[in-house]
Amino acid sequence: MPEATFEELIEAMKAGAGILQESGIPFILGGGLAAWARGGPKTEHDVDFLIKLEDADAALDAFEREGWKTERPPEGWLYKAWHENGGLIDLIFNPSGGPITDEIVERAPVLEVMALRIPVFSLEEVMTSKLLAITEQEPEFGSVLELARALREQIDWENVRQRTEASPFARAFFTLVEGLGIVERVAA
Repeated sequence: MPEATFEELIEAMKAGAGILQESGIPFILGGGLAAWARGGPKTEHDVDFLIKLEDADAALDAFEREGWKTERPPEGWLYKAWHENGGLIDLIFNPSGGPITDEIVERAPVLEVMALRIPVFSLEEVMTSKLLAITEQEPEFGSVLELARALREQIDWENVRQRTEASPFARAFFTLVEGLGIVERVAA
C-alpha cells in the first residue's frame, strides 16, 4: 500500500485519538506529527501514538473493534493499525529510549493539533527517541537533520545531548549539526 498523504495521516490521527480517548487509554502523539505540531515539516510516514505497555493490548483491541486492520509485529515494541484510508498508526509502548511510563504520559504537554486537544511529545523527547532509534542497519540522519534545521531554536540541545550520549550515532549527529552551524559547539 502506498504511503498516505499528509491529509490522510491527519484523518487517521483524529480517528485514532478518538478511539483511544473513548477507550480511556492514555496516549501521547509522538514522532513526525509531534514535531509538525510545533512548526516542523509535514510528514507522510505514519502517526506515532505512545502508550504504556499495560495498555497496548487494550488499545489494539479497541482499534480492531472499530474495524481497523491491525498487526502485532515480532519486534515486540509496537503494534500497528491501519485506517481505511491507508494511514498507519504505530502504537509504540517500548521505544528505543525505554518504556512509556505514567511519568512520561503526565509530563507531555497538551496542545491543540488540528482541533484536537491531545498530549504531544516535547521536541526533546522526539529528538531523543529518533536519535536512539538510529542503528547500523538504518544509519539514516535525514529526518533528524531536517527536524534539527526546522526547530533548532525550540530544542534544549543540552538535554538531548545528555540523554543520547551513549549512542555513537547521536554523537555523530552532534558532530554533523555542530559542523553545519545548526547547533552550537560544546566547549571541550
